[in-house]
Amino acid sequence: MGYTGVAGPEHERPWAAIDGEERRDVIPAERQHLILAQLAKKGILSIAELTELLEVSHMTVRRDLQQLEKAGRVMTVSGGVRLPERLALEPSHVVKSGIRPDEKARIGRTAAALVPEDAVIYLDAGTTTLEIAHDLAGRRDLTIVTNDFVVAAFLTGNSDCRLYHTGGQVERENQSCVGEGAAEGIRRFNFDLAFVSASSWTIGGISTPAESKVVVKRAIVQSAARSMLVCDSSKYGIVAPINAVPLDAFAAVITDRGLPDSVAQAVRAEGVDVILAE
Repeated sequence: MGYTGVAGPEHERPWAAIDGEERRDVIPAERQHLILAQLAKKGILSIAELTELLEVSHMTVRRDLQQLEKAGRVMTVSGGVRLPERLALEPSHVVKSGIRPDEKARIGRTAAALVPEDAVIYLDAGTTTLEIAHDLAGRRDLTIVTNDFVVAAFLTGNSDCRLYHTGGQVERENQSCVGEGAAEGIRRFNFDLAFVSASSWTIGGISTPAESKVVVKRAIVQSAARSMLVCDSSKYGIVAPINAVPLDAFAAVITDRGLPDSVAQAVRAEGVDVILAE
């Protein structure tokens, strides 16, 4: 969708309707409300459009956008901003296994190379963490915990690591366990390193459409000395209904080179490293 131009005639300017005259002393919450309202109409807006529309500086607009992006309300793009994509239902394991397999394989190799000797690690449910399992299969020194049946089955038949499954409520579509039962299984351990998956994430953190997964994600990061988010770049800019874990709970995000430089810079500004898989 292309940009739609400047604000328009005087009677269409946003602050004209406030107290019958234009307002230049509008508080950030009012500006941000207007940004969201305009995006709902147009889908995408440039920074230049917003400065004209709001009658404020580029710096003020960018501060407003940073706050909105951290809250998962908007996504910045080159020179502008758009509404985030929405994830209403997480894809099944079968569907996810066919999505960006090469990127996932590279992320898996990169993540596996970061696992120290004799470590206790957690592999979250997902096809990217399955790739990590593939690359760790030859390690006999590790203790690996997972809530994923596919990961557990692969490691059962292809490794000599000490292996645990969390148990919990079975989610058939994703072939994993969720809910408080899985979270209790996770809390039994002290992980040196945890690899967490996500189908949707932003500068604000990871989100999920399934409430039963929230308690699992939170238990993982609370039980780990270091947690790393592992997901390909296509997952960035997608928002699900329920917030799970803030981004600054992770030591790093491991992803592919499709992640825009501007996003990588914003993530690092939050104190989170960005590791791009080769």
